Amino acid sequence: MAKIYYEKDADLSVLKGKTISIIGYGSQGHAHAMNLRDSGLKVLIGHKGGAASKTYKAATDAGFEVVGVAEAAKRGDIVMVLVPDTIQKGLYESEIAPNLEAGNGLMFAHGFNIHFQGIKPAANLDVFMIAPKSPGHLVRDEYVRGAGTPCLVAVFQDATGQALKKALAYGLGIGGARAGILETTFKEETETDLFGEQAVLCGGSASLIKAGFEVLTEAGYQPEIAYFEVMHELKLIVDLYYRGGLAFMNYSVSDTAEYGGLTVGPKIVTEETKNVMRQVLKRIQTGEFAKEWMAEYSSGGKNFQRLRDAEAAHPVEKVGAELRKMMAWIH
Repeated sequence: MAKIYYEKDADLSVLKGKTISIIGYGSQGHAHAMNLRDSGLKVLIGHKGGAASKTYKAATDAGFEVVGVAEAAKRGDIVMVLVPDTIQKGLYESEIAPNLEAGNGLMFAHGFNIHFQGIKPAANLDVFMIAPKSPGHLVRDEYVRGAGTPCLVAVFQDATGQALKKALAYGLGIGGARAGILETTFKEETETDLFGEQAVLCGGSASLIKAGFEVLTEAGYQPEIAYFEVMHELKLIVDLYYRGGLAFMNYSVSDTAEYGGLTVGPKIVTEETKNVMRQVLKRIQTGEFAKEWMAEYSSGGKNFQRLRDAEAAHPVEKVGAELRKMMAWIH
């Protein structure tokens, strides 16, 4: 079982008087910055775009000092890297690494570049992670209402002997210790995160939706009805999972739905499906997926764009775009 840390296990004073540089002011960046500031800590925003960008304006409008990435790295005692995985390596090598000093803390919210060695930090740095298990807006909203969202904590490198204390203090500062901070490793966080995205959350669920839609429409059912049954109502089920797990979902639906699901589900996701999942996990563990993805990005992402275009052109998307016009509550 994972070790879980709470407010009593974290000491915010570890970060008092230190400058925390947040590199990037997107979904996670804005939430971390605001929560840390509201917790009484000194926050600086490192921004790679120009003053005309939306995130630059959002950060300055929020009252933060915004400087270039190199200056933020130089001034920061803790440098939290919250830009996309694909640009972290280049940004780190050109702007961040040359400006770090011995004993500085280098932080991440996802272990991709550390685990797969895109970024190779100097041995005199603390390298650690606080990864909220929720989108940035929820990290902020829960903090404001006096609660928090669960986080993961991991230490990759402990040069000062204080890395875990710094990480937990940061987790407390953004509100995560109010809910609980689960201990993990960069390896575990990275590999399970990628697997979840590919096999279940993004890849698996989207493919299941498209397959269900295709089976119904090929059998002659109206596409609008098919959309409601395989896409629209999925949110109702996911919300039940989110609230109380599999048992609560089965308790909440009809006996007919529960029995049908329990008897048919294993016929859809078979041992063969699990074997494919095992292959997916193996590609992640060996670094094969990471190499493929970084090569795709570096080459201009033509195949990525082709896949995006095909997804956008699927009939379930066209039908859904029209039906969602009926649903004022989602806009």
